[in-house]
Amino acid sequence: MRSLYITLIFILSVSTAFSQFGVDSVLAEIERNNTTLAAFRKNADADKMGNKTNLLPENPEVGFNYLWGSPDVIGNRTDISVTQSFDFPTAYMYKSQLADLKNEQVEMQYKKQRFDILLEANIICSELTYLNAMHSEFQKRLSNDLKIANAYKRKMEVGEATILEHNKAQISLLNTEKQLEQISIERDAALQQLASLNAGNSLNYSDSVFVTTILEADFEQWFANAANNNPMLNWLKQEIAISSKEKKLQVAQNLPKINAGYMSEKVVDEQFQGVTLGVSIPLWGNKNTVKYAKLKTEAVNSMEADAKVQFYNEMKTFHGKANALQASISDFKERIAGNNILDLLDKAMQKGEISLSEYYYELMVFYDNKEELLNMEKELNITLAKLNKYSL
Repeated sequence: MRSLYITLIFILSVSTAFSQFGVDSVLAEIERNNTTLAAFRKNADADKMGNKTNLLPENPEVGFNYLWGSPDVIGNRTDISVTQSFDFPTAYMYKSQLADLKNEQVEMQYKKQRFDILLEANIICSELTYLNAMHSEFQKRLSNDLKIANAYKRKMEVGEATILEHNKAQISLLNTEKQLEQISIERDAALQQLASLNAGNSLNYSDSVFVTTILEADFEQWFANAANNNPMLNWLKQEIAISSKEKKLQVAQNLPKINAGYMSEKVVDEQFQGVTLGVSIPLWGNKNTVKYAKLKTEAVNSMEADAKVQFYNEMKTFHGKANALQASISDFKERIAGNNILDLLDKAMQKGEISLSEYYYELMVFYDNKEELLNMEKELNITLAKLNKYSL
């Protein structure tokens, strides 16, 4: 039954590999199908259209008056007027420029949301690569434990092994089976997370090897490029430009408004008609608006400076961590390279040079080293994903 169990696991793993999705394919698929991103896109388009409203002069005003005269002999009076108010001409120029700036800012916000979703997917892929590697590793362990368990069963039957040794081999086999089951559960859960990001469509991601990425050693040069691609920093730069433009708009709107139009007055046997002009004097209606715009610009400048410092320190931490992990992984691989410990342990046990307990102890040390290496590679991949978040 256990041999059948291993065969089934092997068949399932092979069938999964035929429909493999790599990291790039997964990210492209999720970008196409993610419902949250689609909602963000629609909201961004709506915001861009909203920014294009209220750019033209206010609606014209039409007035009609019909007045009864008293005494009757003076007749009735009819008034008709059509008027249009205008801001100072430069206000319309600033409104149009503001709309363009805000629309660019909307796109920056959308890019940030896109990067956040793709980073989440990238981290899940790193976790899945680790789980796939662990699954493959535990399949090998299961095969090895099954071989040992069967060998000690035969030895016990002919009196060459004790019941304690037989039980130890069986317990080791059981533990490996349960650990493999737990890894399968965690892998299925991670795949479901990917499917959730992909509008419920499953992705059979089966990468099990971490790709080595060369990290640029010069952090300052790397950071300069990363800062240029950071949509949040670009959003704040745009906010500064918007605040500056809004200040100019408020100054323009504090200038007198002009009202112009046509007016007609008709009484008995007489009619007057002609143009009407008026000026709105901004005494108190826009009080403190220019001061507010100035203070807002200063506040956004401070926010941008703070965001740069925070981003710099965060990326420097990730960069240092990634370099340290790369060095540790390289050193680890050099130390265990060519270490054919499984064959050596197997031969030593077969010759009776070590006991079964010693064999399992040495085996666990070897397994722990392999797991530690996979953990470091996973952590490095996640750190690199966060570092390169804005290059996806």
